[in-house]
Amino acid sequence: MTPARPERKKAERRGHAGERRAALALMLKGFRIVERRFKTPLGEIDLIARRGDLALIVEVKARPTLTEAMEAVGPQAERRIERAADLWLARQADRARLSLRFDLIAVLPRRWPVHVPAAWMARG
Repeated sequence: MTPARPERKKAERRGHAGERRAALALMLKGFRIVERRFKTPLGEIDLIARRGDLALIVEVKARPTLTEAMEAVGPQAERRIERAADLWLARQADRARLSLRFDLIAVLPRRWPVHVPAAWMARG
């Protein structure tokens, strides 16, 4: 295995730090983080958070602006995240009660993370 390039490692560290900030923002809103970097053969979900019967499937994007963060999640990424969410949901004993929502958290420079509820709607 070849070692990761320095810029890739730096991007990973920045991404993990952004996910920690996003998780903190959700916890302060009363959500419980139930998964971080949930990996499946179909894709990865950055954060899964719950409050009661509401489950958030959260994509975290560290970008200079909110617009750039929102544009970074295209239809292909949305479908990948939705497929991974289906796998997570299938494993939940209380899945029949859960409401699933797809949110975005934009981690912007020198600002508190911006939470965008229902950033997109599932297609399936």
